[in-house]
Amino acid sequence: MVLSTTEPVAGQVEGHWEGEIDIPNQPLAIKVDLLPGDDGWHGTIDIPAQGATGLPLDPVKVVADEDGVSVEFTIRGVPGNPTFKGRPVDDSLKGTFSQGGATLGFWLGRPAIAGPVRPQMPKPPFPYAAEEVMVDAGPVELAGTLTVPDKDPPFPAVLLISGSGPQDRDETLFGHKPFWVVADHLSRAGIAVLRIDDAGIGGSTPHPSPPTTADFAKDAAACVALLAKDLRFGRVGLIGHSEGGLIATLLASERDDIDFVVLLAAPGVSGTELMRKQNERVFEAAGFGEDRTSALLKLIDRLFADLVADLPDDELRERVDAIALEQLAVNGIVDIALDDPRVQAAVEGAINPWMRHFLRLDPQPALQRITVPVLALNGDLDLQVDAEQNLGAIEAALRAGGNPQSTIHRLPGLNHLFQHAKTGLVDEYGQIEETIAPQVLDLIRDWILNVGQ
Repeated sequence: MVLSTTEPVAGQVEGHWEGEIDIPNQPLAIKVDLLPGDDGWHGTIDIPAQGATGLPLDPVKVVADEDGVSVEFTIRGVPGNPTFKGRPVDDSLKGTFSQGGATLGFWLGRPAIAGPVRPQMPKPPFPYAAEEVMVDAGPVELAGTLTVPDKDPPFPAVLLISGSGPQDRDETLFGHKPFWVVADHLSRAGIAVLRIDDAGIGGSTPHPSPPTTADFAKDAAACVALLAKDLRFGRVGLIGHSEGGLIATLLASERDDIDFVVLLAAPGVSGTELMRKQNERVFEAAGFGEDRTSALLKLIDRLFADLVADLPDDELRERVDAIALEQLAVNGIVDIALDDPRVQAAVEGAINPWMRHFLRLDPQPALQRITVPVLALNGDLDLQVDAEQNLGAIEAALRAGGNPQSTIHRLPGLNHLFQHAKTGLVDEYGQIEETIAPQVLDLIRDWILNVGQ
């Protein structure tokens, strides 16, 4: 039978768990939260090494049988249908993890681990109201928070647009909540801020089919429309981070109800160019040798050429399978089966609709059509969106389009999250206490308050 939320055995399952999937030679750390409710069980999973936070688990099944209690949950919307099946054993959960035909072990425990220090986490009293909103975006409903300054309207309003991957309204990453920090800073200064759970995350409903950047742009457009019709707001702008900056670029080039744009580590070149440079810089920062880097970049060039070509699905998968095996071999992982989860995770990540669409996108035409003021910022330690490559392209496109008011800043010592960093590598993000450099917060605030005045 399926357990009700009132049965004592539910206590064996509910709550916070931390552990790992037993991937050979490189266990993958995970964090899981399981909670009972009147309408059944709910859950989320964090995968810190992949920067994934709050991924929804659906369905979550808790069953009592003659052998005791069993638990099963699946990560919603992820290729390969990743599923955990286990049982409580001495205050732990143990069992099997399966994805794309491969099966591994997993375990979860209840460690008492102190959370990282995050000194910029907003604290009351808050001189603004926080309104919970639902936005009708066609096939999806988007849940969010609108912070409204405690002052007489009208005042500016901005929509925060998150980067790639499933993000909640705070853009929670590695224990940081950058969008909450930004919203708090701006709303204290008299700027309304709308931040939204991505479709399929938090209180937002999922897209009916795997989404692309174009789908996310439609979601953001519905949020802009909500702000534009609110009489409390004078000017309406966008703040987009990473892929969110690309979305902001696309919207600002098409709509006449957007008054200003802030691009934070936004692409200025095509997805293919951006991601090749991203890999090159990551290999360099990680200390890869010249031969290894050259071999990997050649494989990436092959991969991207295949992904943007119009190949039959079977032929594309066959080519990407081969490239994935070659990449692992270059990295010292040999004698590995094609159905190994490391191979299939790489393949599924490459051939999904988002990746193929993103690689083809070129923001240059859209940037040239933007006529409203633009503030573009990049950190020079950003390994994901290279500052030299992308800021230069953004500035050139805005100039070519005759943009009347653009401000460009390359910020020393800052990474992709605009933290003060040493290497810019992803594994630093969670170790750094700073969520976002205070000077960046002030720069954004002052520019918004002064632009268009």
